[in-house]
Order: sequence, then structure tokens, then C-alpha cells
Amino acid sequence: MKNKIRIGCGAGFSGDRIEPAIILAEKGELDYLVLECLAERTIALANKRKMTDPTKGYDPLLERRIETLLPHLVKNNICLITNMGAANPIEGAKKAIEIAQKQGLKVKVAAIHGDDMNDKLKSESFEIFGNEDIALELIKKHQSPVTNNQSPIISANAYLGIEGILEALKADAQIIITGRVADPSLFLAPMVHEFGWKTDNYNLMGKGTVIGHLMECAGHITGGYFADPIKKPVENMENLGHPFADVFADGSAIISKVEGTGGIINLQTAKEQLLYEVINPNEYYTPDVIADFKSAKLEEIAQNQVRVTGGGGKEKPKTYKVSVGYKAFWQGEGEISYAGPAAYERAKLAGEIIKNRSSLTPNGGFFDELQIDFVGINSTFDNQAPPSGVGRAEVRLRVAAKAKTQADAALVGEEVEALYTNGPAGGGGVRKYVNEVIGIISVLVDRSKIRPIVAYFKS
Repeated sequence: MKNKIRIGCGAGFSGDRIEPAIILAEKGELDYLVLECLAERTIALANKRKMTDPTKGYDPLLERRIETLLPHLVKNNICLITNMGAANPIEGAKKAIEIAQKQGLKVKVAAIHGDDMNDKLKSESFEIFGNEDIALELIKKHQSPVTNNQSPIISANAYLGIEGILEALKADAQIIITGRVADPSLFLAPMVHEFGWKTDNYNLMGKGTVIGHLMECAGHITGGYFADPIKKPVENMENLGHPFADVFADGSAIISKVEGTGGIINLQTAKEQLLYEVINPNEYYTPDVIADFKSAKLEEIAQNQVRVTGGGGKEKPKTYKVSVGYKAFWQGEGEISYAGPAAYERAKLAGEIIKNRSSLTPNGGFFDELQIDFVGINSTFDNQAPPSGVGRAEVRLRVAAKAKTQADAALVGEEVEALYTNGPAGGGGVRKYVNEVIGIISVLVDRSKIRPIVAYFKS
């Protein structure tokens, strides 16, 4: 068994930059590289894409990330663990193999699935976690989107833990592509595998989860989400580096970044990330352990180096959290700018016109909610000073509304566009949007009803 491993985090969300992961793979001297690219809304939208095309549903940037990273992974013998499989890890793994074959590289890819509860949710017993009225109504109406694209539920995915990843690591997979796996579990699995930790040693599982949580948001802990130019300045943010952790067999770690990259790792950045998205630091629920963050200790030991010790945990929950995505409503938006004398007054009048006309549409009063905003900084006059005596130089009116249908939502933008000639004077730069909004709720399902499934592919 090893005494130390190095794990890097190359992505903290689906749209993260690709460059920091390449730097980690090329210069970080890693054993493992984790790309954490999944969230509740992300996987719901992935399921929506899969409904349209059964070969899709993995992360939109999976191909670009694999293409650029694969040569470095193979050359430096780095194992990649990522949840870029999203709603379709099998097809994501096949795409990775296709890329490897084009590059003439030999790799073994594991796809971990089994988290999809969409077809099972109606028949399974569950506990409510969140808005009870919405959850009960949705489950009552649930039909599989595979057979009915009008179903209000489009996704239901359980947060799996380390089990499937451990199986893939034992099988020597170099690329492990998962569906919905809890974020810290992506980091905890290689610790358990390399150090031989027992999965019922909840003290060590809790320590590893603390480290995983500190790492999972990538640029957060290196100063990205932390930065404030006045109170918390961070240098060279355009080249922000992502973190790596030297993890030791006793469950301690030192978090750092590649020398020469931008950003900063210090006590402040680590503390902010430790508490990020944490409601109760005494009991942080994951599929692997109920972790204790309160006993964790952070120590700044050198420039861009923070030592992590402490932490712990207790027995893992008897349920899995299942994130349910559903079609919530259609949102229509329209924007128009007013500049020059009385800009705000004209924008305000335009908003009143839209509000008064909302009941004059063909469907009379179709808005479930109507929001009117006034936005104004420098978009019209650029960085030049406004003309003398102009007052509020410019205002951009934004009107947004919830609607039950796409057609009704589109009327919002149409009404804003009509302001061009129907007044008030001087409006310009209209843009209009229609978007179907996906809602998220969660339920809890007996974990004995769900198990990970691992499939293997070779180039």
C-alpha cells in the first residue's frame, strides 16, 4: 500500500476552463486527475438531450477534454476520474475510446452507471426531501420520458458513492467515467483504493471526504470564487491554477497548486471552500459517510500550501439522495435600452405599458409572474462621460415572465419589441428570449434498491 498519493482537480463544473487540467496533467506529477463537471440542473439538462438523441447525454465538453488530456494521461500514467458521463456514461466511455483509437493510444475505460432512477421512481418507496407538495404531485404523475416526452419528470438520478469507482480501480481502468456520483466520492475512492482503508472506518472516510470537499470546486480554493479586488485581491487570475492535494495514509493532506500558475491558496481560501454549500458542519451527508467538518484543522504551512488534518465521521446514511428534474415552466424575456435625457423615466413608462398590456394578449393574463428590472451602467455611451445634464445616462429595461406554454412565453419578447414604434421614444437594441426552465427537487430512496453497474471498454 502507498503512503502518499497526489490528486489534482482540473474542473469544478461543466463549463470550467480546459487549460488548468492540461497544466495539472502535464506538470503536476499527479497520480489521479479528477474532473468534477456535474450538478443537479446539469444532469437534468443532460437527460433532456438524451431524450432527443440516445447517443448523447454526456457532458458537452467531454470530447474536447479527453482529446487534449489523453496524451498527457497516457504519457504520465495518470488515472482520470470524472462524472462527465452525466446522463449517459456508457456513450461517454465509447466516445473516449473512439478518441483514443484516433490518437493511436491504448487505454481501458470504465463507465459507471446505475444511478438512473427515472423508470423506477414511481414504483419505489421514497422519503420527501424538499418541497413535499411538488414532489408528491410529480411522482404521482410520473411517466418515463423514454415513452412519453411530455412527462413533467425528465430525470431522476441517485447520488452514488465510491463503490463503482473502487471496482473500476481494481480492474486497472485508466479513465473512469461516471454518472451521478457525489462530488467528494470522486476523490475519496482513490484514497480508499491506494491506502487500503476499510469502508466502515468512518473516521478515515470522514477525513477523506473533508479533503474531497476542499478539492471538488477546483478554482474556488485557488482564489477564483474568493477574489474581491478591494478586500481580497488575487494576482494573475487570468492564469488561475487549479489545486492538487498530496494525500497521506493517515487521512491528512497538503493542498497546493502548480508553481507559476495564478491564484492563491491560503487559510482564507481553504476556510471559505470548507464551508461552501455546508448547512451542518457536524453532519455533512454523503453516500459514503456522514462527515464531521467541525473537527477539521487547516494550517497555512508555506506559500500556496495548506495542511489539512482532523475531520471524522459516522455511519453512512441508509438512503441515497435522488435528484429529480422536471419541466417547471416557460420563461419569456425581452430587453430594450433607453439612453439620453429622461432615460429612466422612459424605461419606467415602457415597463408600465408592458404590465398593463399583459391582460390584453390573446390568452388574457397568461403571466404566472412578471418581473420588471432596470439595468444601467455603460453599455450605450461606452466609457465616455454622458452628455452634460443628461442625468441617468442610460437604462436597459428587462421584462421577464413565467408562462405555461412556449407560445405564451414568446409574447413577452414580442411585446417588448413592439415598443420600437409604439413608444415611448428612443428605444433600441431589443433582444428577446424564450427558455424552458427545469426545476429540481430531491427525494430519499432506500440504498438497497440501487447499485452501481460498471462496464469496461478498451481501445
